[in-house]
Amino acid sequence: MATNNNTTSEVATLVSSGTGAVAGAAAALGGVWAGAAAGTVGAPVLTSGLAAVGAVIGGGMLAGILVVAAAPIAGGAAGYGVYRLFKRWASRKPAQA
Repeated sequence: MATNNNTTSEVATLVSSGTGAVAGAAAALGGVWAGAAAGTVGAPVLTSGLAAVGAVIGGGMLAGILVVAAAPIAGGAAGYGVYRLFKRWASRKPAQA
């Protein structure tokens, strides 16, 4: 079965962008976990950390989740946008003299 290289490239790009966003989210949660109070473990660490992050914008744990998730999502979207821009630029036809 023949595969369309353009479709394969698009899938690979989406997978890599998603992987980057997941890695960014994991790093953000790791930062919340590292900044939690000493001596706490597991769910209380993430709960208190996310609540503390959410309190910065006047919310609770749900607001903390949104704050922590915003950076990886924005980074993944920006990376995909740069890829699409480069792909469009690379595929343009040269000007005819």
